[in-house]
Parts: sequence; C-alpha cells; structure tokens
Amino acid sequence: MAGRKSTAKSNTSKDDLLAYYREMLLIRRFEEKAGQLYGMGLIGGFCHLYIGQEAVVVGLEAAAEEGDKRITSYRDHGHMLACGMDPKGVMAELTGREGGYSKGKGGSMHMFSKEKHFYGGHGIVGAQVPLGAGLAFADKYKDNKRVTFAYFGDGAANQGQVYETFNMAALWKLPVIFVIENNQYAMGTAQRRSTSTPDLHTRGEAFGISGEVVDGMDVLAVKAAGERAVAQCRAGQGPYILEVMTYRYRGHSMSDPAKYRTREEVQKMREERDAIEHVRELLLQGKHASDDDLKTIDREIKAVVNAAAEFAKESPEPAEAELWTDIYA
Repeated sequence: MAGRKSTAKSNTSKDDLLAYYREMLLIRRFEEKAGQLYGMGLIGGFCHLYIGQEAVVVGLEAAAEEGDKRITSYRDHGHMLACGMDPKGVMAELTGREGGYSKGKGGSMHMFSKEKHFYGGHGIVGAQVPLGAGLAFADKYKDNKRVTFAYFGDGAANQGQVYETFNMAALWKLPVIFVIENNQYAMGTAQRRSTSTPDLHTRGEAFGISGEVVDGMDVLAVKAAGERAVAQCRAGQGPYILEVMTYRYRGHSMSDPAKYRTREEVQKMREERDAIEHVRELLLQGKHASDDDLKTIDREIKAVVNAAAEFAKESPEPAEAELWTDIYA
C-alpha cells in the first residue's frame, strides 16, 4: 500500500483522522468478536460480517448531520456502530438477549434505533431501498432538510424494486442517497457474471439520477463523495447514487466458506488496499500519532468490545411474554 494517495488528505485534521481510525477499528474488532461468539454457539441464525468494508459507512457518517437517517440490509452491524449505537446493545441483540436493541427478538438482521435514526437491518434483498425512499419522502414533506442514506449491495442492484424506487425518487425529487456497497460478490456470484454492465452508478441515468463511483477502501474519498451527494439532496435537487467499491474479507455469511474466490485474491486486498491500514499510514507519516499511540487505541477498542461481549453473556434471555409485544395482532 506504499505510495497510496488520498484525494482529500490535505483537508483532514489530526482529530478527524484519529476519529475515523477509531470508528473503523471498533467495527472490525466488534465483528471479529461476533465471529468468535458465533463459533461458540452464542449467536444463532444468520450473521453477516462487515470486515473489510469499514471505510464505507464511516466515511458516509462523517458527511451526515444530526437527524439524517440510514437504512440498510443484513450486513448491518457496521452501520449501527458508525451511527453511534451502543456496542453492548448491538452485541446483546446478536446473542438474542433482553438487553438488545430489539429486546433479543431481532438478532443480527433486524434491530433498530429511533434515537440514532437507524431503521434496520433488513433480511429481504433490496427490500430496504423503497423503505429508504419512504423515509426521505417524510422528510421532504416536513421540509426539514434531512437526508436518508439507503444502502444496498451489488447483488440487490439487480432487483426490480430498486428501479421502481429510482423512478419515484427522481419524480418526487426525494432527498435520498442510494449507496451501492459493491463488494464485488453477490452471495457467491462475482458481479461480472451477474451484471450486464460493470458500472452500477449509471443505473439511474434513465431516471435522470446523477451518480459516481467511489474508492470504498479510502475513508477520505468516501467522505468527500458523501458530502457532494448530501449537498445535492439538501439543496432539493433530488436523489444521488454512490457506487462505493469495497471488499469483504470473510464469506457472505458465517456459513459461507467462500470457495468462489482465491485465497490469494483476498490476501492481496488485505495487504495492499486495507482501509484501516491506509489511515494508520496517514497518521504515522503525518506524525499525528506514534505506533504506541495506535496500540493504545487498539487496546481501548478491544476493552470496549470485550465489555460488550460480557454484557451480552450476562443479559438474560427475553421472557416468554415478550413474544406478544411489538406485534400487530
């Protein structure tokens, strides 16, 4: 990764760089711990880890303001942590405990935080995209200048409801940013084998929606692109598409051995393009932090994650009566 440049490097303060480093490292250490707990049988059902993609959500949250909304799919733990949700509540929900954000009833894919304007966590591929447009419609109706980030993957980009949503969002000039987290594999199928065009950010052209492709392994590039998209939405000029090129290091889910790609491919990304290592280099080269400073941050983050795991283990399972709450009938 030597010699790698960031387009936004000169505009970023020491404090911002350290904040991005901390946030990305928190997501990675949290996900590593979640993987351990899954292996121990403490997390049931599905579990999709965000390891490798940390710069996407951290960069976009850096462009967001208080009151902006976010909604995503099943690979959602990183989004929760980046918007400020408590790691203890997230881990407790993963383990199905009473102290979780959905009282232990939602698990990995279905937890929410009204306080942090996080609206899921959705298990149906692409289903969150029209919901994201609905959130943006509410904000347009209220004329409050808020923006919604609707995240989905390269696989979901082929779903019909995404294009129905593009049409309505453009027609009504909704303040929604469609974030395509292109990690290059939809479950087990490479994008090049499932998509008729390599450029997903151009999919909105038929509807008059602007879009751009972004280096999703560079948190500063993501933030800069996010700021451009947010500015358009807040100005009342309608939706925007960001195709953020990223990469997941683990399988699609915990049950996926990921044999559809080579070990060498993954290792090359880890060694040459890792988003956290990129910020680490910027901090060290700019003399904003020493190696010991960064080791201290890592220890602090590990302590936070370990505390979250202990909280989850100690939190009781939900009472049987909880089955009858938060339902329609």
